[in-house]
Amino acid sequence: MTAAASPVAAALRPQVIVLPGATSAEGIAVGRGNTFFAGDLLRGDIFRGDLGRGKAEMFVDNPDGRMAVGMAVLAAHDLLFVAGGQTGQAYVYDTNTGSTLATYQFGDPAGSIVNDVTVTSRGAWFTDSRQAKLYFVPVSRTGVLGQFQALTVTGPAADTSGGFNLNGIQAADGGQTLIVAHSATSTLYTVNPATGVSVPIAGITVPTVDGLVLSGRWLWAVQANNQISLIRLSPRLDSGVVEKVITNDLFQSPSTAALHGDKLAVINGKFDTGFPPTADQYEAVVVPAR
Repeated sequence: MTAAASPVAAALRPQVIVLPGATSAEGIAVGRGNTFFAGDLLRGDIFRGDLGRGKAEMFVDNPDGRMAVGMAVLAAHDLLFVAGGQTGQAYVYDTNTGSTLATYQFGDPAGSIVNDVTVTSRGAWFTDSRQAKLYFVPVSRTGVLGQFQALTVTGPAADTSGGFNLNGIQAADGGQTLIVAHSATSTLYTVNPATGVSVPIAGITVPTVDGLVLSGRWLWAVQANNQISLIRLSPRLDSGVVEKVITNDLFQSPSTAALHGDKLAVINGKFDTGFPPTADQYEAVVVPAR
């Protein structure tokens, strides 16, 4: 059963930050201070912006053949991890210079969609929307990147019958538990990062779920149907309650978000225009987080 919640429109006027020249958009991550990063989904380019100034500019003009889906910053080592979508790859960039520090080939491009990523103090976890697998890139205490490891997911989250399956991901309790979104089943699951065993988070149904944002026991589930469900998780992460549904007239098939203080920076994927999307402009919409 899904907990009932009434849509609540953002009370304050939202801030719109245009990604200049972007041909598509999907991921966003907050770095140090007001800095954020966003990606051109199909070109793989990376934008860097300032949430205080409300501006963004091209940061990494990538060669053809890369994609930029979910992303996350490990600020302690100035690393930006980016999921490579249908390339089956992932990329690691220096957040200061934009240089590529590593490229990982997780899976065959014909059978993998590397979709989203979250970081812990020990490294980065990635989802694959076509395979029941998670990928882990270790990072040493001195910031050295290691060889990736694949974790097979078992249990209900291992369902790969949909077009897009495992999608958003967040690490809870310092990485002791992973929370994943499953787009095809409209369900959230916990995954044990040591064993791969998955368990549903009871009480929650999130249709068209994409990216996730986590702060303590508060979880924001970004949904392509132009809403974000704010969920209060139980202490043991085995159940949750939708406390609020955030909507805004400027949302257009939002794909994911990043938390910055008391605000969410939400990326408009604009997949309602088709795939590839055909909008003239792509942007982040900054709204109150609660």
